[in-house]
Amino acid sequence: MKKVILGLAAMLAVTACAETEGGDTAGQGGEVNIYSSRHYDTDLALYEDFTAQTGIKVNRIEADADALIERIQSEGEFSPADLLITVDAGRLWRAEEAGIFSAVQSDVLNERLPAHLRHPNGLWFGLSTRARIIIYNKEAGVPEGLDTYADLADPQWKGDICIRSSSNIYNISLLSSIIANDGAEAAESWAKGVVANFARPPEGNDTAQIESVAAGECRIAVVNSYYLGRFAGGEGEERAVFDKLGVIFPNQGEGDRGAHVNVSGAGVTVNAPNRENAIAFLEYLTSESAQRYFADGNNEYPAVIGMKGNSALEEMGTFRADTLNAARIGSGQAQAVQIFDRAGWN
Repeated sequence: MKKVILGLAAMLAVTACAETEGGDTAGQGGEVNIYSSRHYDTDLALYEDFTAQTGIKVNRIEADADALIERIQSEGEFSPADLLITVDAGRLWRAEEAGIFSAVQSDVLNERLPAHLRHPNGLWFGLSTRARIIIYNKEAGVPEGLDTYADLADPQWKGDICIRSSSNIYNISLLSSIIANDGAEAAESWAKGVVANFARPPEGNDTAQIESVAAGECRIAVVNSYYLGRFAGGEGEERAVFDKLGVIFPNQGEGDRGAHVNVSGAGVTVNAPNRENAIAFLEYLTSESAQRYFADGNNEYPAVIGMKGNSALEEMGTFRADTLNAARIGSGQAQAVQIFDRAGWN
């Protein structure tokens, strides 16, 4: 961890600049210092577009979310960080628990973003989403009776399921949402049932699960939509993999809660030296142009009400999302980890 912190310090020395005298005002130049755990090259276009529109220079550090949270804590009141951007409600919750976010009141953000993708007290805001979906091998046939996350625990799927490790935050957040919706007892029963249906011990990332289902190594897998979107929008071998797969958006029945979604979000830091510019950047990220960068550049669903995903995502089908507030998904993380441990989900 010491090497990580020292490396970040070196990067900061190169990218961060002193605040201009008299403070910055949004839209009148200056700078904003962003700490981001998003590692997508497509995000560079967002920074460049924001600067072109506002004249505000973007300084950034990219690293693991936990390392960035620890850094902001250690920097304390002297931290140059204005904004922390990270992926998944669990990591946003960790940052919230660390006390590094300050509340923001913005009519723009409140109007553009649905309530379940905003922290109830304005500590962070969701910017894009990815659905946690079920995929299956078309050649093996449509898995009749597999319509919900709960159905994954049905013994009829014994030996059929591939999925990531329980330490993966996407799975932790999924289980946390199940706890919030169905209760801890039902969630633990579900986790044990899914473990009993594993085709193999958990291994690899979501890309590995997609490729395994396409190859027939397992019939069913649970993955994030944006991973599958890469295959849908690809060519050659990537597209060939997608064509072997069917997609199920879980919990779509009448009166059911909808599919679980992960959120990519950001919050303004408590000691932000360029607070107004940070808020301006947050508001920019909910603009139509920025939301299209998320969708077209990384196959993420826009968070803004009424906007659609790109053509690759649209090809996978439309769905209704679970509107459980992402803050509740974050707060259930610790209990989810304990349940996974008891269930033997490695």
